[in-house]
Amino acid sequence: MIRFLSTLLLILFVASCSLNKKSSFWTKGEKISNEKQKLIKVLFQDEKVQETEFNPNLKINLKEKVVNNSFINNLNNNNGRINYNGKLKSISRFKFSKIDHFDQFEPRIIFSKNNVIFFDNKGSILKFDNSSKLIWKKNHYSKSEKKLKPILFFANNKDTLIVVDTIAKLYAMNIKTGELLWSKNNSAHFNSQVKVYKDKFFAIDSKNILRCYSIKDGTEIWNIRTETSLIKSVKKLSLLIKENTVYFNNSIGDVSAVDIENGELLWLTPTHNTKVTGQSFFTKSSVLVGHNNSIYLSNDKNEFFSLDFKTGIINWQHEINSILTPTIVNNLIFTVTMKGFLVVIDSKQGNIIRKTDIFKQFKRKKRLKIKPIGFIMGSKNIYLTTNHGRLLVVNVALGKTISMLKIDNEKISRPFVLNQNLYIIKENSIIKLN
Repeated sequence: MIRFLSTLLLILFVASCSLNKKSSFWTKGEKISNEKQKLIKVLFQDEKVQETEFNPNLKINLKEKVVNNSFINNLNNNNGRINYNGKLKSISRFKFSKIDHFDQFEPRIIFSKNNVIFFDNKGSILKFDNSSKLIWKKNHYSKSEKKLKPILFFANNKDTLIVVDTIAKLYAMNIKTGELLWSKNNSAHFNSQVKVYKDKFFAIDSKNILRCYSIKDGTEIWNIRTETSLIKSVKKLSLLIKENTVYFNNSIGDVSAVDIENGELLWLTPTHNTKVTGQSFFTKSSVLVGHNNSIYLSNDKNEFFSLDFKTGIINWQHEINSILTPTIVNNLIFTVTMKGFLVVIDSKQGNIIRKTDIFKQFKRKKRLKIKPIGFIMGSKNIYLTTNHGRLLVVNVALGKTISMLKIDNEKISRPFVLNQNLYIIKENSIIKLN
């Protein structure tokens, strides 16, 4: 009798976890804990920090129009001022087993039209529609490969989903059906963004080699090697594309420009002092962001750069410590330092226009442990995540934090936006806020 009951319970459990499209994968929407009231209680006036505010009362009015779907196949990495002003009233989650080394590889959600695509810790790729219903789930790994728990990096065009991973595989899928189109192996694993451009796609492997492949069959068209570090990159590398040129950074901080057609190196610009022994191996840089005629990037060595697209010459350099992806709107650059200051910079001259402390609400001892993870700019507010699971809502015009939401108690990813839904990734779940 006991054996019969155990078997029956097991069957019911498996059935409840079945992967048909009618199953509910996401938790029911719950109210979000708003910590706005705590802002008043924990304000401090005499706190001394390494950075100071500048023009904190300056009001900034943005005139540039909002943009839609700037996370879909974005070639220049600038998400701009997004058409988003979420109510942030409810939260739901899609849970999966923990992704190992989540902090290092910074996996990201990808969007295809109104669909959301992500993966779990065994390499299964899941495609959801805008209402969180499963469209398909596919896994194209062998049993031994699944045990390696690959981290996947995506890019897509209208018909094809490109995947590269941390076990040196690359493959393509039909984005509508999940059907495998082709699969290849590389000599080294990948840890970079992937960019699709016309009939080609690009990725950087752990040997600092930029590789160009055919979307049609995965054939390597060309590759270009840059200087190799003795220690592998501790942060995902980035690429951007403009006017038939692909730009990328490597693990030692060099930024290079390469002709897309023939793989010819056009220029290379170092962005940190390689003479600093030991420290140079651990430099963390932001994503490269392109806007008008310049590339912008920063690092954790107190350096923020503007580079000329055509020549790689440094237009200007500023002392700003940040590894967050900056956002450019009009001719203004918005970034957040690792100490929690929102900085607005004139993109042409590199002058700081305003610097405001958006971490004021945190007590001193706690603040030392809190780091910003990433942000997006909505129509009125900036939405910033932290390494202790908070989502700060910052008024763009005033540069002040107006509310703080408790999403989790651990590190969460940069926000992603599709329509009026905001998505955040955690090491064991996708979090959806609306």
